[in-house]
Amino acid sequence: MTDPANDDVLISVEGKVGRIRLNRPKAIHALNTGMCRAILDALTTWRSDMSVEAVMIDHVEGRGFCAGGDIRMLATSGADDGAAAREFFRIEYQMNHALFTFAKPIVAFMDGITMGGGVGLSQPAKYCVATENTKFAMPETGIGLFPDVGGGWYLSRLPGRNGQYLAVTGHRIDGAECVGLGLASHYLPSILLETAKTLIVADPQRIEATLDEFAERQPEGALLAHREEIDDLFASDRLEDIIAALEADGGEWAQTQLATIRSKSPQSMKVSLKLLLDGATMPTFEDEMRQEFAVATRVVQRHDFIEGVRALIIDKDNHPRWDPATPEEVSDHLIDQIFAPLPEAEAWTPA
Repeated sequence: MTDPANDDVLISVEGKVGRIRLNRPKAIHALNTGMCRAILDALTTWRSDMSVEAVMIDHVEGRGFCAGGDIRMLATSGADDGAAAREFFRIEYQMNHALFTFAKPIVAFMDGITMGGGVGLSQPAKYCVATENTKFAMPETGIGLFPDVGGGWYLSRLPGRNGQYLAVTGHRIDGAECVGLGLASHYLPSILLETAKTLIVADPQRIEATLDEFAERQPEGALLAHREEIDDLFASDRLEDIIAALEADGGEWAQTQLATIRSKSPQSMKVSLKLLLDGATMPTFEDEMRQEFAVATRVVQRHDFIEGVRALIIDKDNHPRWDPATPEEVSDHLIDQIFAPLPEAEAWTPA
């Protein structure tokens, strides 16, 4: 089933398991439009194929599961007419929705870096496997973007205010913390992954039993020790209130978070907080994707995203010049414009 002209993702059926293997190791398997389309096509085929009983998603080699999307392409397109970026988001979100609504069990192996688009690939899965190598984050506020691919849905459903904390700061968590927060169902030592995959292919009806057999009790992650501080300091859905709470606290942990926030895009942090506020009561995942598409098509063409990619990825001077420069300058009117529904002819729809 793999397109020989595009081997960035390897798609096959082994036994009764549909396999999706990301294969761009030099880019840490960052997703491009062709990869998303190939995965979407495979899911569409397997949905009605009774010989395929389960789907397994992993990566072929390298130090990460998936580092996100093709950020350079998005920034180049955003600085132009945005057409290629819109096409990428449309296909990627259709893939995300297809994963979310897929009736057969999916198991995703988040071994290594799992960020942005990698979160969108793994979180719809019934079984998410984390390891000692897992580095999970939605770091988009650092490049002027926001936690999309369903981030508004997944993060808003984490316990307490952890989702708001992760969305605003882009904090990176490990595999143990993923399990503790409910972002992973199992914690397996990476040395056992290939054995587990072989057994799943041999008997996909025993996915849960196989993972349970190999799972280890994960160490408690450092983030969980700060749950009370996170709930208190990130209690508000207003960025200005969160900053004020951190400033008033004065403790070392709070000051570290404050320094982190001051390096992020004020626009992106406000977009992220509204995304989670809305996402918590979003009726369906389809509605979530429709809203995120409207937001993404606008944010990708705004100054902060293009500037954030320049500063952190292209020039790597790590000194983005955000505009608006302060939270107070990001007006409610601007946020409302970014979140306004698209005209029906331009709006996102499922595949």
